[in-house]
Amino acid sequence: MNSVLIVLPILTLLMFDLGLVLTLNDFKLFLSRPKPVFAGLIGQIILLPLIALVLGKIFGLEPLFFVGFMLIACCPGGSSSNVFSKIAHGDVALSVSLTACSSIITLFTLPLIMALVTNAVGGEATQVHLPVGRLIMQNIVLMFVPIVLGMLIRKWKPSVAAKMDKVLSKIALPAILLLATVFYIQNKETILANFGILGLSITALILLAMAGGLGLAKLMHLTEKENRTLVIEIGMQNAAQCIAIACSPFVFNNSTIAVPAIIYSLMMNVILLLYVLYVNTCKKL
Repeated sequence: MNSVLIVLPILTLLMFDLGLVLTLNDFKLFLSRPKPVFAGLIGQIILLPLIALVLGKIFGLEPLFFVGFMLIACCPGGSSSNVFSKIAHGDVALSVSLTACSSIITLFTLPLIMALVTNAVGGEATQVHLPVGRLIMQNIVLMFVPIVLGMLIRKWKPSVAAKMDKVLSKIALPAILLLATVFYIQNKETILANFGILGLSITALILLAMAGGLGLAKLMHLTEKENRTLVIEIGMQNAAQCIAIACSPFVFNNSTIAVPAIIYSLMMNVILLLYVLYVNTCKKL
């Protein structure tokens, strides 16, 4: 089975579903509530890649895994983070706004950061090459266009958008699980052979990202709901986008680079679900 035929449509579907719940006002929250939006974007765009860079060096990840590891840090969470924020009784409006803004900003920051990363490991792994122009075009076609299309449907046909989102939101998680399963089967030996080092480094990345989100929230003196949202938004990345970039024939075309994202998709959901369970338990006490 050609995994690209699965991952690219799934990413497009997830971005289209995200667009169905967005409005222009979601991009304007920064004007009325600048502190939480600023804190969230700083965490997603700057803090997370820095954490990943340090951890990648500490754990001594080999070049291809290091590229995949950094790729995770450059792909902020999609619509799934909005769902987690909702069930954690967070600030859903803030979550949606951060998702909207980061999805657009990373269209440009992701190619820039990953170009620096691939140049840094180029001497050790000459097979790692990033065609920046193709990455930008793929992000526009698979992410920006579906988001805009979804937003237009939301604006012109809100009832249709609501019905479509009701269906697609139920498909999203099974689609991601299918994606992870297919890639696990195709890369089983590599994953099992490197699960120890990658599992530890990825778990550290998630926990430090969540701690960084909480730290930024405390620094900005945000509300408890905003605190929970930043923990989730900064701790949760878009694994489908990582896998799409890694395996796309137009970009890296290398399934090994996708291995960290596959492990991440498992660890992320387990850790975030435990966090949500903890938060909800505390609220009942």
